[in-house]
Amino acid sequence: MTVIKESIYEPLTEQTAIELANRLNLFQEGASLTCNEIGDGNLNLVFHIQDTNNKGIIIKQALPYAKVVGESWPLTLLRNKIENEALRVHGQFVPSLVPEVYYTDEELAVTVMEDLSYLQIARRGLIEGKDYPLLSQHIGTYLANTLFFTSDYGMNQQNKKRLAKEFNNPELCKITEDLVFTDPFFNHETNNFEEGLKSFVEELWADEHLKLEVAKLKQKFLTAGEALVHGDLHTGSIFASSTETKVIDPEFAFYGPFGFDIGQFIANLLLNALSLEQDEREKLFNHVEITWNVFSTTFTSLWKTESVEIFSKTNGYLDYVLDQIIEDTIGFAGCELVRRTIGLAHVADLDEISSDDIRIHAKRNALKLGKALITNRKQIRSIEQFVTYIRGVLQHD
Repeated sequence: MTVIKESIYEPLTEQTAIELANRLNLFQEGASLTCNEIGDGNLNLVFHIQDTNNKGIIIKQALPYAKVVGESWPLTLLRNKIENEALRVHGQFVPSLVPEVYYTDEELAVTVMEDLSYLQIARRGLIEGKDYPLLSQHIGTYLANTLFFTSDYGMNQQNKKRLAKEFNNPELCKITEDLVFTDPFFNHETNNFEEGLKSFVEELWADEHLKLEVAKLKQKFLTAGEALVHGDLHTGSIFASSTETKVIDPEFAFYGPFGFDIGQFIANLLLNALSLEQDEREKLFNHVEITWNVFSTTFTSLWKTESVEIFSKTNGYLDYVLDQIIEDTIGFAGCELVRRTIGLAHVADLDEISSDDIRIHAKRNALKLGKALITNRKQIRSIEQFVTYIRGVLQHD
C-alpha cells in the first residue's frame, strides 16, 4: 500500500480524516464518505467514517496535550505507538476481544482500526441498565491470557525483558501515579469534588494509616513489572453487546503488577453498583465474582499447561501468586474508587445522578468502600469473602 505522509504532525479534521481514508484505499474508489468526530475521552481525537453501505472504520489520533486540561498539559505522541503495540501483543492471545488494526502512522500519531460502532461503550450501557451477560466472562478471559502470556510464567524471561523495554511509558504512567495514587490523598489542586464531600475528604487526607497503605500500593505500581497491563481498564475502555466484548484504548500500557487491570475493572463495576439501589446491585456483584473466577481458573489452567518457569511445578507457588494478585487487586480497586470520586477524572455512573442528595450519598459510599478495601485488603482471601465484605461495608447506607 502506498501512502502519502504529511511532513509534520497536524491534528486531523473531519475532512482530512476522509482524505486519509481515501489515500489508504479502505473504501471503494469514489465512495461517498461521511465523517464524525466522536471522541469523548481526554487524550485523543476519534473519527468515525462510513460509506453509503454503512461500511465503517475508526481513525484515532493522539493529541499532544490532554483535552481535559488543554495545551498547558503537554503529552507525548509516542503513546499512539504504545497503543498499537499493545493491541498487537494482546491480539496474539485474545484476538476476538480486541479491535483489528488496519494501519498506523507514528508521525501523525494515527491508528486506523475496526469499526466497533455497532457495539456500545460498556459504561454507558451499564448506566442504562443493560446486563451484558458475557462481559465479566470475556474480561476474565482477556485478563488471564494477556497477563499470563506476557509474564515470566508465560514467556521466556529474556524475551519478556526485551518486550518490557518496548513498553517504557513514563509520561502516561506519571499520570496514573499522580491521579490514582497521590493527588486524591492530599489537598492537591487537581482534585475535584462537591462541597458536600468536604468533611469526608478532609478526614481521608488526615488518615495516616490509609496513606501508608496507599504508599505501599503505589510502590507496587512503580516497581512490579510482572506483566504487560492495559493500564486504564475501566468500563469506558470496553465496547460490549449481549454477545461480544472488545477492549480498546491501551495507550497507558506498560509492564506493571498483575492486579492493576483487574482492580481497575472491578472498581468500575462497583462504581456502577454504587449508583443503584441496594436491591439492584447484585448483578454487578455477580460480575465481580465471575471476573475473578474466570481469571483465576484460566490463569491456573495456563500455569499448569503453558508455564515456562520450572518453579511452577513447586507445590504452593501458584497459590502464593494468586493470593498476592487478589490482595493487590482489592487494594488497587480501592484506590480507583477514591480517585474516581474526588480526583480529576470522574465517572458518569456517579456524576449523572440527578439528585444532589443521592449523588453525594453514593460518593460518600464510594470513599468509604475505597478506604476500607485499601486498608483491609490483606484480610480478604477469596472473591466470595470480598463480595461479602463489600455488602457488609454498604449494608447501612
